[in-house]
Amino acid sequence: MTEPISPSAGSAERHGLHLTTSGAPEPALVEPSSFLGRRAQAEFEKGFRALDGIGQPAVTVFGSARTEPGTEEYELGVGIGAALVAKGFAVITGGGPGAMGAANKGAHASGLSVGVGIVLPNEQQLNPDLGIGVECRYFFTRKVMFVKYSDAVVVLPGGFGSLDELFEVLTLVQTRKIPWRPIVLVGRKYWGGLDAWIRETMLPSGKISPGDPDLYRLVDTVDEVMDLMPEHAVSQDGVK
Repeated sequence: MTEPISPSAGSAERHGLHLTTSGAPEPALVEPSSFLGRRAQAEFEKGFRALDGIGQPAVTVFGSARTEPGTEEYELGVGIGAALVAKGFAVITGGGPGAMGAANKGAHASGLSVGVGIVLPNEQQLNPDLGIGVECRYFFTRKVMFVKYSDAVVVLPGGFGSLDELFEVLTLVQTRKIPWRPIVLVGRKYWGGLDAWIRETMLPSGKISPGDPDLYRLVDTVDEVMDLMPEHAVSQDGVK
């Protein structure tokens, strides 16, 4: 098992840090309860210690690890990352390749780029465009870090993992477990079918409330994303 790397104090010193909290791939559900509890606690503590160094408002960007460099989707991610740091936000992603790597690449050139990765067997490694890099053993600890440190969420085209992350945030906002924040889905064509199903199937059947589809917005461009970003950190509402 890879030993954790203890972060140094201060935001500036954390640039370039890559923190590995755990390395073995076995699923959490097959671990003894006491072992799972200890490892999860340690993972939270190490992750919080690293991400407390962000020290500025941040936006979490979700999206597919399979997005190919050089494609329109990838370049859109680069542009969003660059625009976010230009407005004073740190950019947090899942730390992998594809859309995540694109947003980190755009951010890393002139701002703080953060990756919260997941240890999977024979799968992605942290991308190189990170100022702070954390690897998690458990999906649930990783998702807490995505939400705890972000003031808005941007979702690029993605698969099951991106849907999991999107609906986690939507549920937390819907149930008022966290303060409201912008949730922006990039790609009207890509996300339009999901949006239609939510509005035309879930809503009429009474499975969600009338205002719930308005918890997120669909956009196509970098400028539209930036128009929806918050002026103030949601941490002012006591979430962090």
